[in-house]
Formats: sequence, structure tokens, C-alpha cells
Amino acid sequence: MEYFCYHRDRPGSLALREELLEEHWSYMDRYAKELIARGPTFAADGETPTGSVHIVDLPDAATARAFAFDEPNYQAGAYRDVLIRRWRNVLGRTMWDFPGGSEGGNRYLVVGLGEGPAADPGLPTAAQDDLIAYGPLLSDDGGTWLGTACLLRAASPDEARAVLTADRYAGIEVHDWEFGGRR
Repeated sequence: MEYFCYHRDRPGSLALREELLEEHWSYMDRYAKELIARGPTFAADGETPTGSVHIVDLPDAATARAFAFDEPNYQAGAYRDVLIRRWRNVLGRTMWDFPGGSEGGNRYLVVGLGEGPAADPGLPTAAQDDLIAYGPLLSDDGGTWLGTACLLRAASPDEARAVLTADRYAGIEVHDWEFGGRR
């Protein structure tokens, strides 16, 4: 089962995150085969980290929660909260298989939260070549649609936001994002 995890930084935690960088990467190395996508999000300045995305294929919700809450930055208090949801890999690939590669262009995390009938269940045709990861956010049992999360390359935050149908979501977040992992 695939899970979307978004750890949001606690304000003022940059020094702690920098101190724990090697521990974080070593922890993620243990999940290298299970990771579909990973990477930090940033504030509008493009420099200040605001969170960390991990999309991972794990056996069940309990394992996904352990993955998210045992992470060194979470354990040390660098994160203020964590969003964990079942996710379905509509593209059927990892970020490392993205034809556009890991460099060049602006990259974004777009998260739309909603309820009721699923919005945007298929691939958005306008941005298909720029999608890095795309899929619905689901309840633990996979039966209820709760939103959509995607990673994509786009010219601007507004273009990234437009990949989701705005009036079908309670809210849409757009964050600067980059491919994560060891440099």
C-alpha cells in the first residue's frame, strides 16, 4: 500500500534539521526500495525549508505511521505536524523514473483536500508530461477519497495549482519542492 507523508516544519527548526541531516538520510536509506518520491519543501524565498515529503510503499497503516513518527526529525521535534494518508500511484513509477529528470524548471508539491465524490481521479491532460508523482489521498481502508497530492514541474505556483480543479477542494496548498536524497 502506498502512503503520502508530509512532515511540516516547526518554525525555527532549521538548525535542528541541519544538525540531523545525516541521521535523516540514513533513516531514509533504510527505506530506499519502498520510496516512490521524497524531498523538501521550501518557503517562497526558495531557501528556507518548510517540510519534507515522502511517498512510500509499505504493508499497512501501522507501518506507515511508524515510518513517519520514528523519523529522526520528528523524534527531535523539528516538525510541527504530519499528514499521513493512503495514496494511489496513478503514474505507476517513482520520481527517479520521471522523464524530465531531477534538474531544471520549478518543482512543486500540490495538495488538495476535499470530501465527497472524488475530484480529478484521472490524469490532468494539460500537465501530463510534467507530472512527477500523482494520486488520490485516501482513508486508511482506501474506500474514501480525501483529496489529491502531486509533485510536478510547472512555470509558476499558479500553474501548479491549476493542475487540480479548484472548486472541488476545500483548499489547495502549493509548496516549492525539490528532489530529495543524498547529494
